[in-house]
Amino acid sequence: MMNAQPGKVGESARKSATLSTRKEIEQVRILAETVVLVALSGALYLFRFFLLPQGGAVTLGSMVPVFLLALRRGPRVGIVGGVAFGLVALVEDLYSGVEVIFYPAQVILDYPLAFGVLGVAGFFRRIPILGVGICVAARFCSHFVSGVLFFASFAPAGMSPFVYSALYNGGFLLPEFVITAALMFVLVRVKALELYL
Repeated sequence: MMNAQPGKVGESARKSATLSTRKEIEQVRILAETVVLVALSGALYLFRFFLLPQGGAVTLGSMVPVFLLALRRGPRVGIVGGVAFGLVALVEDLYSGVEVIFYPAQVILDYPLAFGVLGVAGFFRRIPILGVGICVAARFCSHFVSGVLFFASFAPAGMSPFVYSALYNGGFLLPEFVITAALMFVLVRVKALELYL
């Protein structure tokens, strides 16, 4: 039976402890970054150029911090950050009195799901603007389905709920996309994805 050398066992334990400490520090850094960027998204969500009566607004680039999080930390962290931002947006909309809530499924479609898909941008680190476009389109789809299912009664007489939902949701998401894409273009140019908070 061979005995392990005490020096090698001690060195292995030190390496393991060092790796464990580094992993914990990195997890804390990611958590802190997530909290800061979601809070920034929530703050930017309050700066609205215009607000629609059943919810939806053109903001001061409120999706940008979540996109930065997803592009820096990957889709899993980005989706978690997007869902958290969706819940913050829900609270802000309820507090401002604009959002009309009919069913739990509508809340899920318009908030955690619609904002959570923004984290998918993490799959597009090499072409971030494409990721932004795809994610805003996915957010539009979630709001569109919600509009058809739960807001059809708001459509003008004779207008299809599909057309109404497309016009309503496109009316705020298209300008929101333009603002977001412009800001993301600038941030990518200044290499903001490589910076650490």
